[in-house]
Amino acid sequence: MKKVIALACLSMLPMSYAAAEGYQVNAQSTKQAGMGHVGVAMKLGAESMHFNPAGLVFMDKNVDLSAGITGVFANGKFTGDDGYVQKTDNKASTPLYVYAGFKIYDFLAAGISVNTPYGSAINWGRDWKGAHLVQDISLKAFNIQPTVSWKIMDNLSIGAGLMMEFGNIELNRALIAPRAMTGLAESMMGQLGPILEAKPELRPVVDQLVTEMAKYDEVSAASASLKGDAGIRFGFNVGAMYDINDKFTVGLSYRSKVKARVKEGDVRLSYANELGIKGLLEQVNGLVGQLQASGITIPGIPEGGINIPPLDQATFSAELPLPDNWNVGLTYKPNDRWIVSGEVQFVGWGAYNSLVVNFYPASELSDYDIDAPKKYKNSRIYRLGTQFAATNRLDLRLGAYFDETPVEDNYLNPETPSMNKLGITAGLSFRPLQSLSVDFAFSYVTGFGRDGSYTDLDLLKKPRTFGGHYNVYALMPSIGLSYAF
Repeated sequence: MKKVIALACLSMLPMSYAAAEGYQVNAQSTKQAGMGHVGVAMKLGAESMHFNPAGLVFMDKNVDLSAGITGVFANGKFTGDDGYVQKTDNKASTPLYVYAGFKIYDFLAAGISVNTPYGSAINWGRDWKGAHLVQDISLKAFNIQPTVSWKIMDNLSIGAGLMMEFGNIELNRALIAPRAMTGLAESMMGQLGPILEAKPELRPVVDQLVTEMAKYDEVSAASASLKGDAGIRFGFNVGAMYDINDKFTVGLSYRSKVKARVKEGDVRLSYANELGIKGLLEQVNGLVGQLQASGITIPGIPEGGINIPPLDQATFSAELPLPDNWNVGLTYKPNDRWIVSGEVQFVGWGAYNSLVVNFYPASELSDYDIDAPKKYKNSRIYRLGTQFAATNRLDLRLGAYFDETPVEDNYLNPETPSMNKLGITAGLSFRPLQSLSVDFAFSYVTGFGRDGSYTDLDLLKKPRTFGGHYNVYALMPSIGLSYAF
């Protein structure tokens, strides 16, 4: 029973934007957002630090600055097998980026960048039917990356960056979800039927308990809120770029896996009616105690009864892998006005096999520790984008990408409403001054609706399955500025 309720607190740490699969974010450049977020085989000035650090050395100016922000307006919908419908009520997420590149010599450049490559935000509501799996969550991971780029030959360059990643997480989940108490009552009644026939004096007590439990059919009786900061963790970003000729360029980059770790997170508990729910559990435990004293045991209920663990007196630690990424791409320039680029991104989601959470002080709370299987699989993203120089001051862009889900069917739940997604993008850049670019982009991301279910344990340690049909989509406007001199 301890682990059942504790698992309700923490097994949903990772979540996903509707903008990308897993919890990876496609919002690192307004210009490249308009091209389906391609860039590994393109010379992007300071913005190459994210896509392929080997491209940084091809800066046209001595200093290249770029900054921007994206609004992620994500929406999700769940439809149960019984026709029940729930929609998310998400706040907009705002991933941002800042790049500063400096040309040291013709063959050497360096720079520093700040961006948000991972994050999530989703809100299903406090009292919906899946509240035992997730209510709402917000996750952000920031990356600071000093970078150096070296041109070995006129047509060959390499680059490397040191990733310093940190972030925070805040989430909520029901410990006792709507109808959980009634479910407990129904299960107990199935066991108590023969007992009540032999002991009719218990009938009024049981009927009163069932009536009290029904008061929590539409609300989450108890919920847990977790909040923690992840300290700085290190990784690296390396790449190479080669010009085959004047028209074709190939690029390859690798971003290493980083393990984000919350060393000391805080836990808070909240109740629909604290005195009411605690009093009700005392009554249930009192009845169970009477029966146990008479030699009658109700399967699934431990000797000490059902209790909400004192997690609000605890701290927790947890690790979350930020997966590695291999990117390989090809860019084609048929003339001075057109650029066409395509690439494949291999995402190492297979590193996320399980979520391990430890509570402290361990001497008192180690029984609540969690090892929740996730079993993500590696996935791919296919990208294609084009840019057209309409005038000397105006560039137009179009793009698309297909993002594979890393989540298997039997692990699909609202904490990660994961599915294959298609992104359609467009953008433009206008240069009021030759050295200043004002960038706009818009992305529409839609999921291919998916059926799935997830099984966990109820208050009596019995398997329960929550499943249905999920749909997601996101609107992502982006604005940026870049200046070179």
